[in-house]
Amino acid sequence: MGKKTDGKVLAQNKKASHDYFIEDTYEAGMVLTGTEIKSLRLGKANIADAFATIRNGEVFVHNMHISPFEQGNRFNPTDPTRARKLLLHKEQISKLIGLTKQEGYTLVPLKIYVRNGYAKLLIGLGRGKKNYDKREAAAKRDAQREIQRALREKQKY
Repeated sequence: MGKKTDGKVLAQNKKASHDYFIEDTYEAGMVLTGTEIKSLRLGKANIADAFATIRNGEVFVHNMHISPFEQGNRFNPTDPTRARKLLLHKEQISKLIGLTKQEGYTLVPLKIYVRNGYAKLLIGLGRGKKNYDKREAAAKRDAQREIQRALREKQKY
């Protein structure tokens, strides 16, 4: 019997690619309570304002909002934005410590998904974009959209 894979995306941070140049990504497990994973599977999570930090050789994600499970019990966490521990290999954590000490780099949560029955968080090593970088990216996107529109018009005739 093979492993079952389920790549369902539960929450995504679309603002991250607009605000950061994502240089590298890491898949991390999360330490959650039972009612938190139930709420996650219902899609009641928000990672738009979330960020990750490294303290004492451990990685934590902050401001990730997981709504309390409605049919929860007394083990429902009281704070929906509490800091949650991320599970990474020791080599990955030591590499991230060195990279995040550089000026301008931060750990940004990109998306939450389920793989093999476990909730995973994809975090990216991001370097902040300046305003002119954002304008340049928007101009490229608009130009690409115009090219595609022109090609569709040409194919009609």
